[in-house]
Amino acid sequence: MSFSSLIKNEIAASEIDDCCKRAQLSALIQLTSSLSIVDKKMELLVHSENATAAKRVVSLLKKLYKAKTEIKVIKKSNLRKNNIYNVYIKEDSKKILKDLGLYSDNRGLLSHPVYSILVKNCCARNYLAGCFLAYGSCNSPNNKNYHLEIVLNDLDYANYLVKLVKRFNIQIKISKRRNKYIVYLKRADDISDFLRVIGANEALYEFEDTRIGRDMKHSIIRLGNCEIANEMKSLKASEAQIEYMNKIMDKGIYKNLDVKLKNVIDLRLKYNDHSLKELCDEYKKKYGEEISKSGLKHRLNKIESIAKSF
Repeated sequence: MSFSSLIKNEIAASEIDDCCKRAQLSALIQLTSSLSIVDKKMELLVHSENATAAKRVVSLLKKLYKAKTEIKVIKKSNLRKNNIYNVYIKEDSKKILKDLGLYSDNRGLLSHPVYSILVKNCCARNYLAGCFLAYGSCNSPNNKNYHLEIVLNDLDYANYLVKLVKRFNIQIKISKRRNKYIVYLKRADDISDFLRVIGANEALYEFEDTRIGRDMKHSIIRLGNCEIANEMKSLKASEAQIEYMNKIMDKGIYKNLDVKLKNVIDLRLKYNDHSLKELCDEYKKKYGEEISKSGLKHRLNKIESIAKSF
């Protein structure tokens, strides 16, 4: 099952209040239905390629209006041969549209629901859930390219949806793809917030669990790479120091050096793969004297300078 299907199944299975049912059904009808006049009567046709969305429409219509529906399944003739689910509502269509805030006697069909449908935050959340159920998709959290989108036909409605999402302090954008308008999220935190808003808590848990696990893995890899790089840098510095010290030995300069410099040379030649901190620890053990990393580095620089002078 795809991650998008997981979200949609969770939305469709959720138990919500009647006001939220109206809001969710309003979004589904708005995005998936067409209206026709047959024998001077309004008839609604809900058209969807998603079985979960179609079943949710039928369920909500029965729960809210005891509406009689007729369902026809048509198999597409393309290569994928997806099913198309047509839900016919032949009675009380006008009454249903008015109750869902999508029809006015004065203005006819409305481009988006009236304010009263979404005045409560819980209803606005379920309206967004209905939008996702109708035409939403979300990449799997296993995919490093985070992306959640809802595909729409109308720019004005896309702008309306963006404002509704921003009501919950989520920054969402619009792009055009061929003749469609896409409202989308790219940031993982925004996707998590959106899933929380629409009540897809199980999907949210999976998204966060997978994301955190992968991010932690990447952090460990980055940390490991950093440690390897530091180790290589330390070894390279050690090799250069030993080269200078061997030159000092070969030139017979060692015997004339200050005892503190001799101590450092002796330690470095003995512990040629130690870091500065490890050399400081060995210095204290052998000579009973504390020396800082900067103090040790100063002596190493002094040895390098002496070696280069010959």
